[in-house]
Amino acid sequence: MDFNEKLNLSMEYLHKQGAFLTAKVDDKVNTMTISWGSVGFMWGKPVFMALIRPQRYTNEFIEKSNSFTVSIPFSSDLKQALGVCGSKSGRNVDKENEAKINFISGKDEMFAIVDKCDVYYECKVLYSNKLKTEELPNDIKDSFYSAGDTHILYFAEIVNCYNGKDI
Repeated sequence: MDFNEKLNLSMEYLHKQGAFLTAKVDDKVNTMTISWGSVGFMWGKPVFMALIRPQRYTNEFIEKSNSFTVSIPFSSDLKQALGVCGSKSGRNVDKENEAKINFISGKDEMFAIVDKCDVYYECKVLYSNKLKTEELPNDIKDSFYSAGDTHILYFAEIVNCYNGKDI
C-alpha cells in the first residue's frame, strides 16, 4: 500500500495508544513502545522519523542494523503488550514471552514485525542525529528533558508499507 494510505489513522493510534518499534540484528530481535514519530516526504522519499533515547536497548539494534520497523495496532488487543514493551528492557526480559507477542518476518525478511498489527512500516535509516536540547524552547526542555537526557532523531526511508491483512 502507499505509505500515506492509512496515515491519519496510523498517526492517531501512534499517539493514542502507541506502536511497536522493532529492530533485528542477525537472529536477535528487540521491540519497544513509541508514541512519538512522524511520517513525511523528504529527499524524494517517504520517511518515518522516530525519536529514540540513546540508552534504550533497541537503539543498539538500530545502530547495528541501520533499520527498524513500526507495527501499529488499531485495536486495544495489544494494549497490555504495548505497556510491557514500554516499561521493560529487552536487556532484562524476553519481551516476546513477557508481552505475549510474536515476532514474524516482514515483507523483506531482513525486518521483524510484531504479528497481529494493522499497519506496518519497514524502514532503512537515511540519517540520524542527536537532538540538541539546548536549542529547544524552555517549556519543551523543562517538560521532556529536565533529567539532562535526550533523543536520537532517526530519519528512515519507508521501503515497505502494508496492511496486517497483507502478510
